Amino acid sequence: MFKALMILHRCCWLAFLVILVAGFFLDFTSLWGWLAIALAIALRVVMGRMLARAQARVSDSPVEVDPPVVGRWTALNSPASKVPSHGVRAYGQAYAIDLVAEPADRPRPRFGWWPPVRRNRDFPGFGAPLLAVADGTVLRAVDRNRDHLSRNSYPALLYLVFEGLFREIAGPGQLLGNHLILDLGDGRYAAYAHLRRGSLLVRPGDRVRTGQPVAECGNSGNSTEPHVHFQLMDNPDLNVARGIPFTWREIGVPANGEVFSVGTAATT
Repeated sequence: MFKALMILHRCCWLAFLVILVAGFFLDFTSLWGWLAIALAIALRVVMGRMLARAQARVSDSPVEVDPPVVGRWTALNSPASKVPSHGVRAYGQAYAIDLVAEPADRPRPRFGWWPPVRRNRDFPGFGAPLLAVADGTVLRAVDRNRDHLSRNSYPALLYLVFEGLFREIAGPGQLLGNHLILDLGDGRYAAYAHLRRGSLLVRPGDRVRTGQPVAECGNSGNSTEPHVHFQLMDNPDLNVARGIPFTWREIGVPANGEVFSVGTAATT
């Protein structure tokens, strides 16, 4: 039921775009386009309430796993600061977290007006190794999508909004870009998103051990800059997945803007 509503929601946005383009060539009322938008918004509200009720049935006890990174990083959109951490519960994101590399000897480019875009090599996180957070089995491994230029500026952010709409219509795979899903057992799945193109070191069916390198940080999918999007969820199908709270061994869950280190120093 929920998956059908999710597909219908994407179809409504697609219908709106088709009507918008057709309006330049055909003479008909724009009412149909507004109706498509209204239905898409109504469906999003309904699905949000359904997910909130379903989320209440998920245990509040966090699952302890290892961190997916090593080195010095900053947490963004953290579930330690708010839930849902990314503003929505869709696609199993209720307790998701984003990480950007912050090495002490190489400052990360800041968000601003200029330059509008940057190359990925300007960011210290690009190509950083990502590790298996627990023993598990690889269910899905995708790394064919390109790493696009950064969107970490005000001009590029406007473009990101429109780009995100098209990615939403295309489905969760285009939002995550290159991604990896691990089956950790007991109905728990770990998802890594925005991986570097061609960086996967595992493939579906492989067994992985805790701390094993599995891929590299990239900038694919709906991403502003090279970073890691990590989440635990109760289903490998992101259309119906519910988020599961987690905690990282010896670190906990860093709050928004908190700088922490793994493998080199204690949390700061």
